[in-house]
Amino acid sequence: MENKPDNTDPDGLKKPLDEARKKTSSYAQYSSIAFQMLGTIGLGVWGGMKLDEWQGNKTPGWTITLALTAIGTSLYLFIRGLPKQ
Repeated sequence: MENKPDNTDPDGLKKPLDEARKKTSSYAQYSSIAFQMLGTIGLGVWGGMKLDEWQGNKTPGWTITLALTAIGTSLYLFIRGLPKQ
């Protein structure tokens, strides 16, 4: 017979496994928020560059405006996505 730890044992592996799952879940949540922020800001900059190119602007007004709007939106979504404590 093999000596395998019982996962239902309160002093066994259950507690460390639960802690590891919480850490992994937290990591996944924050990394997804980071990719969402990166995509939002990138889309804002890209859209601003295309608008400036289409209008023939010498000053990148649309790029600056949409980039700052995307940064504000990203920060709002980040704060809204934080866990309530």
